[in-house]
Amino acid sequence: MALGKGLDSLIPTQSKRKTFRKETPLSSSANNADRVWHIPLSDITPNPDQPRKEFSHAEMEQLVASIKKHGVMQPITVTEKEDGGYEIIAGERRFRASMIAEMPTVPALVRSATNQEKLELGLIENIQRQDLNPIEEAFAYERLMNEFGLTQQEIADQVGKSRPLIANTVRLLDLPEPIQKGLIDGVISVGKARALLSLKDETEQLQMYQSMIGTTATVREVEHAIAGKGQQSRKGSVRRDQQLVSVEKLLEDRLGSRVHISGKGEKGTIQISYYSKDELKRLIDELS
Repeated sequence: MALGKGLDSLIPTQSKRKTFRKETPLSSSANNADRVWHIPLSDITPNPDQPRKEFSHAEMEQLVASIKKHGVMQPITVTEKEDGGYEIIAGERRFRASMIAEMPTVPALVRSATNQEKLELGLIENIQRQDLNPIEEAFAYERLMNEFGLTQQEIADQVGKSRPLIANTVRLLDLPEPIQKGLIDGVISVGKARALLSLKDETEQLQMYQSMIGTTATVREVEHAIAGKGQQSRKGSVRRDQQLVSVEKLLEDRLGSRVHISGKGEKGTIQISYYSKDELKRLIDELS
């Protein structure tokens, strides 16, 4: 974690206890769900399934300084635990900064939420704030699909993005780990990473990635370099028709799945890969 191992020592392990919270209504007619409670930081624990894993040192320092001067301006959102404590749904960065600033309490909205709702709300807040790196976002989408059975379209509807964008974000998890780390660290852009997905051989992906580091090449230039490489097909060592390679990429971007086109003369085949029954159903619906 970007803040270092010492941060865990600031976040106490929860034990059963009677909690205290001070109520501050947003308006005289507000319901409990609309009220801000000032909850002791010692009563709050982070959500272990928080989508965001990386926290910038510089941004955190700025937030700590702001909280020391002005306090927490926007409440975090928490859910009440069975032991009487609270677990964060959204606002972990504000919580962490409040801990570092040694604030006694933090303003919070308390609401009920299932595990799925906690993940969805945390994901939506981070996306709206543009706080997630592409790999964190991809893992969150994948978890919503695998653990909670949401379709890509349902996720798209929840977070306000297009279905193909959700699919193409999840595809970033197919990249080798060093390239994923490059995305997290900002060494490579999402557009360039997606271009690397058209290389189906991991060794070629890594070689191309290493050649890109430190350059100012545009996404289009990277795509052109990958298309020009053309030394291997997905099956072996035959130079491929670059027009077919371009069409493959267009179909992959549209369908959010791997596509392979093989052709000779006027005839050929299109192969579309899928990884679950739900994804197969989605592709059938997409193509019907």
